[in-house]
Amino acid sequence: MQAAIDSIPTSKWKFLREALAGTEQDFTEGSLSRGIALLAIPTMLEMGMESTFGLVDAFWVARLGSDAIAVVGLTESLIVLIFSIAMGLSVAATATVARRIGEKDPEGAAIASVQAIGCGIAISLAAGIGGALFASRLLGLMGAEPSVIHTGSRYTAVLLGGNASIILLFLINGVFRGSGDAVTAMRTLWLANLINIVLDPCFIYGYAGFPKLGVMGAAVATTTGRSIGVLYQLWMLFGGKGRVAVRRRHLRIDWPVLHRLLQVSRTSMVQYFVAMASWVSLARINATFGSVATAGYTLAIRIIMFGILPSWGICSAAATLVGQNLGARRPERSEHAVWLAGSYNMAFLSMVGIVFFFGARLIVERFTSQPEVAAIAIQCLKYVSLGYPFYAWGMIMEQAFNGAGDTATPTWINLFCYWTLQIPLAWSLAHGLGLGPRGVYFAICSAESVLAVVSVVLFRRGRWKEVRI
Repeated sequence: MQAAIDSIPTSKWKFLREALAGTEQDFTEGSLSRGIALLAIPTMLEMGMESTFGLVDAFWVARLGSDAIAVVGLTESLIVLIFSIAMGLSVAATATVARRIGEKDPEGAAIASVQAIGCGIAISLAAGIGGALFASRLLGLMGAEPSVIHTGSRYTAVLLGGNASIILLFLINGVFRGSGDAVTAMRTLWLANLINIVLDPCFIYGYAGFPKLGVMGAAVATTTGRSIGVLYQLWMLFGGKGRVAVRRRHLRIDWPVLHRLLQVSRTSMVQYFVAMASWVSLARINATFGSVATAGYTLAIRIIMFGILPSWGICSAAATLVGQNLGARRPERSEHAVWLAGSYNMAFLSMVGIVFFFGARLIVERFTSQPEVAAIAIQCLKYVSLGYPFYAWGMIMEQAFNGAGDTATPTWINLFCYWTLQIPLAWSLAHGLGLGPRGVYFAICSAESVLAVVSVVLFRRGRWKEVRI
C-alpha cells in the first residue's frame, strides 16, 4: 500500500484526506495503484473496526472467566454461518452494483440494491426466530459443557435473534463498495463499533445505571451498535445521499434482476458456508480438549482476524475494480488490478505474520491473565501466522473471482481445500497422531496455503472474464 501512495504526485496527507473524504471517482480510468489505495484505505479502516467488535467483547468478557470466553467463541462459530449468508448476499450486491456502475447505469444499481436488501430481510427473519428459540441446543451441538450453556445461552439467543443487523450491515456495505463508495461503508462500521465500545462495559457490568447482564450484555451492546449502523445505511440509501440513490419507484420486485442476483448469491452463500462451516468444525474439534482449549483458541482467532480483516480492504478494492472495469469492457485492466492488489496484500500480511509469530506472548498476555488459556492462544497464533503470505493471495483471488460474478470457482476451491483437506487433516493430526489442539492449527495453515496456490492457477486461466451478470 505504501508504494501505491508514494506513486501519487500529491502529498501523502492530502491523498489520505482525499481517500477518507469519499469524493466520487471513475475507477475505470487512471492509475490502478491510486484506485486501489483510494478504495482500500477506508475499507481497511472499516474492516479493522469490524474486527474490534470481537476484540472489545473478548476484553470485557475475559474478566468473567473461561466459561464466558468459551460461550463467546462457540457462539462466534455459529454466527459465522450467519456471516456466510451475509457475505454471500454482499458479494452478489457488490458484483452486480459494480458492473452497473461500470456500465454507467445508476438506475440499474439502485434496482439491484433493493432486491438484495429484500432478500436479506426475508432470510434474517427466518434465521433469527430459529436461532433465538434453539440457542441452548445449538451450543450443546457445538460441544459446550453444561456450565458453558448455563452461562451463555442468553448471549447466543440475543446474537442469533438479532442477526438481521449482521446480514444487512454486510449487505448494504457491499452495495456501497460496489459503487466505489468505500468511505460510507467505513463510516457505518465506525459508528456501529463506537456505540458497541461504549455500551459493552455498561451492559456487562451495569455501569452508568445500565442493567448488569453479564456475558449477555456483550450481545445486547453489539446488536444495538450494529442496528444503529444499519439505520445509518438506510438513511444514506433512501435519502439520496450516496452514489446509489434508492427512490420510491425502485421499491418493487424486479424478477429478472432478482433472478440474476439470486443466482450469484446462491453460489456465493455456498462458498462462504463451506468456509464458515469448516471453521465451525475446527472449533468443534478443538472443543473436545476442554473449555481452556476453547478459550485459548477463541482468543487467538480474534487476534488473528484483527490482523487479517484490515487486508480485506485491499481485497475489496480488487473486487470493485474487477467488477467496474468488466462493466466498462476493460478485462485486461481488471486483471492488472488483481496482480497489483495481491502484491500489496502479500507485503502487508507478511509483516503482520512476523509480528504475530515473534510477539505472540506479548500480544496474548494483554488479553488474559490465565496461563493455561494464554499458552493455547500463543501456540495457535504462532502456527497460523506461518501461512500469512499465502493467505494474502488466497484472499485476493477469491475476491477477484467474486467481483467478476464468478462465484462458482471459489466455491469449488473451498469445497476441496476445506472439507476434503482441512477438516480431515485437523482430526487426524489432533486425535489420530495425538497432537491435540496443535493439529488443528497446523491444518489451518496447510489448507489455506494450498487454497492460495490453486486459486492463482485457476485465475490465470482467465475464464472469469467471460461471466455475465
